[in-house]
Amino acid sequence: MPQESLIGRRCERAVITAYSELRQIGTDDMSAFQACTALYRIHHPEASLSEARRLVAEWIDHHLVRQEAGPTDGCLCE
Repeated sequence: MPQESLIGRRCERAVITAYSELRQIGTDDMSAFQACTALYRIHHPEASLSEARRLVAEWIDHHLVRQEAGPTDGCLCE
């Protein structure tokens, strides 16, 4: 996936990579989403479940659904 190299945040890159790979091996959408929400919360244990779900959904939509390469909203980490 070409956009991966343009993602600056490690947690965002990890989420998009994990979601993509889970879907490629046949994991259903909701299970992949839940796994990625858990992954985000490992990177950011301070984040609430609703915040994690919102960011993961936004990142998946941005990078994989709309295939946009620009920056995304999200956490402040690098």
